[in-house]
Amino acid sequence: MTRCQHILLVQDDTTDARSVREALTGADDGPFRVEWIRTCAEGVERLALEARKEKQATGCLAAVLMDLFLPDSEGLETFRRLFSAAPHVPLLVLTNSNHEDLARLAVQQGAQDYLLMSRLDGYTLPKILGSMIERAAIAEALFEEKERAQVTLNCIGDAVVCTDLKGAVTYLNVVAERLTGWPWAEAASRPLEEVLRIIDATTREAAPNPMAPTIRDNKARALAQNCILVRRDGVEAPIEDSTAPIHDRRGRVSGAVMVFRDVSIARAKSQRMAYLARHDSLTNLPNRALLNDRLGQAMASAGRRRTKMALLFLDVDHFKQVNDTLGHSVGDRLLLSVARRLSACVRASDTVSRQGGDEFVILLPEVGRAEDVAVTADKMLLALGAPHRIDDQELHATVSIGIVLYPDGGADAATLMKHADAAMYRAKDRGRNNYQFFEP
Repeated sequence: MTRCQHILLVQDDTTDARSVREALTGADDGPFRVEWIRTCAEGVERLALEARKEKQATGCLAAVLMDLFLPDSEGLETFRRLFSAAPHVPLLVLTNSNHEDLARLAVQQGAQDYLLMSRLDGYTLPKILGSMIERAAIAEALFEEKERAQVTLNCIGDAVVCTDLKGAVTYLNVVAERLTGWPWAEAASRPLEEVLRIIDATTREAAPNPMAPTIRDNKARALAQNCILVRRDGVEAPIEDSTAPIHDRRGRVSGAVMVFRDVSIARAKSQRMAYLARHDSLTNLPNRALLNDRLGQAMASAGRRRTKMALLFLDVDHFKQVNDTLGHSVGDRLLLSVARRLSACVRASDTVSRQGGDEFVILLPEVGRAEDVAVTADKMLLALGAPHRIDDQELHATVSIGIVLYPDGGADAATLMKHADAAMYRAKDRGRNNYQFFEP
């Protein structure tokens, strides 16, 4: 059933108003329902009310028919007052041949059309009204499409998804097609949750639809942190996004647009930087900062449990000669070999760290007696004493190790490191390639 078109007639002349009503009654292009008022002031008030209703999506006027000459206003001033009250409502000027020039000016300034009263009949008026209402609907649709396209074009480079008020997909750009795995033709009209599967990286639960609150609150917002997009084929990628409402020409929300990007590379770089902040870039062993954290934890645990822990300070003997004679590249590869052999000599709960240069520190958080630490040190001396194969040559390297026990050798981390270093130099003084315990 065709919806009844609500027409506002602003006309003071009773005879002309009756002619309009008769012409629209029972018209094939209708049906039309005519609301008749006589003055410009009443018209402005009624159209102002219509404008407020439009913002609330309750407006009902399809068009306005008006005479330029009313008891309280005349000529183009009448048109300007009514047009400015609700410029979105299509307006048809009714006039006579004496004022046709004014009617043309009104069309130039925003009226949809004009009609001479002498030509008004039950065929012409409904046809003009129907055509005018249809053009206005097309213009509205084009405006919404232009607005959507403008937002999309401003976001090219990232993935873009648009939805209507019900959350159905209305647009995907090429990047969005690639990231979601959905071609636009297949995604159109599907629920957003089906095309854009987003989960929480921690809980693996489905993340809330980011478009719904944007449409509801008419406010731009960002996706929750730590979200993952699950592509149609199951491939996952961390994403960051922002959403914004789309408005029609009356300022009403007509949908939403979401702009998002794959942050896999950026997140990997960030994680790598965080890793390098706590690990040695050459050997990937924990660096001084991470060792200090673990040393503090080990001391606290040993204090609570009344147990011992050990710290071994190790230095490669005559390492400077390797760099000077064979070059830093060979020296670095020797350090990598030393790091691998040291790691193989300890338990998973122990920490082998590189302090810098040719210095390594080994943390043994749980030891029973000094003799147990000596066994580990002997194991290291034996492993590191075997030839290191670098390219086509064998390098022989020895190490000097200083050992300190906690709590006997110091009550804090700085003191333990100082005493382990002192014991290492004592080992060098004793001929290198040996270990020494710190003694006060």
